[in-house]
Amino acid sequence: MKNTNSLSQSHKILFLNTLAFTVCFACWTLNGVLVTFLVDNDIFNWSVVQVGWLLGIPILTGSIMRLPIGILTDKFGGKYVFSLLLLLCSIPLFLLPYADSFIMFALLSFLFGMVGTSFAVGIGYTSIWYPKEWQGRALGIFGMGNAGAAITTFLAPSLLNYFSIDDPQNGWKILPVIYAVALIIIGFAFLIFAKNKKIENDTRTVSQMLQSLKCARVWRFGAYYFLVFGCFVAYSQWLLPNFMNVYQTSLVMGGLFATLFSLPSGVIRAFGGYLSDKFGARKVMYWVLSSSVILSALLMIPKMEITTTGPGILASKKGNITAVSDKNIKIGETDFPIAQKKANESENAIFPTRTSWQQVVVTENQLVKKKELLAKGITVIKFDANMWVFLVLVILIGISWGIGKAAVYKHIPEYFPKDVGVVGGMVGMIGGLGGFFGPIIFSYLLTATGIWSSSWIFILVFSAICLIWMHYTITKIMNEKQPVLSKVIDRQ
Repeated sequence: MKNTNSLSQSHKILFLNTLAFTVCFACWTLNGVLVTFLVDNDIFNWSVVQVGWLLGIPILTGSIMRLPIGILTDKFGGKYVFSLLLLLCSIPLFLLPYADSFIMFALLSFLFGMVGTSFAVGIGYTSIWYPKEWQGRALGIFGMGNAGAAITTFLAPSLLNYFSIDDPQNGWKILPVIYAVALIIIGFAFLIFAKNKKIENDTRTVSQMLQSLKCARVWRFGAYYFLVFGCFVAYSQWLLPNFMNVYQTSLVMGGLFATLFSLPSGVIRAFGGYLSDKFGARKVMYWVLSSSVILSALLMIPKMEITTTGPGILASKKGNITAVSDKNIKIGETDFPIAQKKANESENAIFPTRTSWQQVVVTENQLVKKKELLAKGITVIKFDANMWVFLVLVILIGISWGIGKAAVYKHIPEYFPKDVGVVGGMVGMIGGLGGFFGPIIFSYLLTATGIWSSSWIFILVFSAICLIWMHYTITKIMNEKQPVLSKVIDRQ
């Protein structure tokens, strides 16, 4: 009976943690929709780079503060840290409607971005309630709160449009207030219904708690998390303007497509925890990183139209041009037919299409030599980057990252049972920095190249680095610890 009651209490805490994290994550990604709406409706005239900063600033706060919040969770328990976090972060959201400049908006975004630290609180608070064999699933279920991003990208565009019907200039100000009220409600619910628990007899100083961060494994896991979580957060915000610019979707349709990326990625995290428990995180991460390389390589091909030199026509003999038309050229009695330009009817084709024709470069009565060019060839290769194919690939890479998020966190309570908050905070901080730097990097790449898909080149390179690093580490372990390989390798 005691075990049953204990498990029931654990499930209750897990539910509260997941609910709070979902609301926090919805707030954390609010700027992705809100800033896009404000710029598209000319309420604020921010540049592409300024937009990139506004998308990234809340992610920065939620990232850099995860480590100290994780330490506080280990020291004082998750109940009070989580409740205080939720209540305090509602204040800048209440003030956001009064922001009238880039600086003011950036400052308030920095403050309410603290909700992003909820992950470090929840990881430490959840893991302490569950035994080792349950922790992969429990942390995976908690991580489903990432689906809060889908709530924002799905509902926020429609709400913004609705609130702006009567007041196009100020209607948007209702949305951050709604988010602030949600934080207050969940904060008080957490304070009333949650039960506090922390590591018993933990008398270590902060300096001692930070010793675990010297382990290279922490930084390797952090790099993986930079990809599977940080880039997930970045694209949760970046995909909306991407769809609107490249495919000319509406704000609501673009939000729906962004939701199709973030919702499965958040929900499948629980399944990723199950896979990690069953098969080992190493195998799961090999699959995740390999699929990230393949899918990003496909996604980086931009929507484009390339005009290049095609096959032309050369004179087969010396002589005078006796006739010239759009369809043929004559040298004496020898006729040279000219390929005509045809309309490309393959709109929104899945694969690239090619159109070739020839253009006359000589005139009648002109003397030409053998092998002299009579008509130059022109070839146009067009790739529509079919929107539906692009969407499917985006959903697949989101699912892959969702599984990877659970796999990365599977081993933290196993390797660092007394430092889950600290190590989880550090790994989460590194991952969160991906969410901060992502939109900024993407905006600079877009400005430099003029190509929206340039962001996927960055993903391809970083995915390959992580895959090579992991494989190198595994190979090194195989060489050094061959006798105990079976006990060690699945823990890496």
